[in-house]
Amino acid sequence: MSCRKGCCGHALLLTSSEVDLLKRLGQTPFLPVASKRDRETPVYLEEPEGQTMQEAILGLSLKGLLQLDYDIPLQGFDYRAYEAYPLHGSMALTAHGQSILEQIEIQGIEEEGESC
Repeated sequence: MSCRKGCCGHALLLTSSEVDLLKRLGQTPFLPVASKRDRETPVYLEEPEGQTMQEAILGLSLKGLLQLDYDIPLQGFDYRAYEAYPLHGSMALTAHGQSILEQIEIQGIEEEGESC
């Protein structure tokens, strides 16, 4: 886990997968996401070796850093790889997520146990 100190000295714990996804969304503002009808199983299949990034997506969403929108699919994106998932949508950073990403890029992050 990595730590990003926010304002007022509060630490935000992020996994390496969460940091990777934040950085990816910093390069590409909208990424595809899919889910089963329950909307509780987000899937992003654009990672190597079929990794779904489900835990990273859920973690960032619960921390208010990522918005999932199953009602707004990416125009022009080929969702054929996501056929097993009936809901096709997009994900993007929230304003807070963008702020945290900027802090990471400017100040870096600390590994857990290093003064978090």
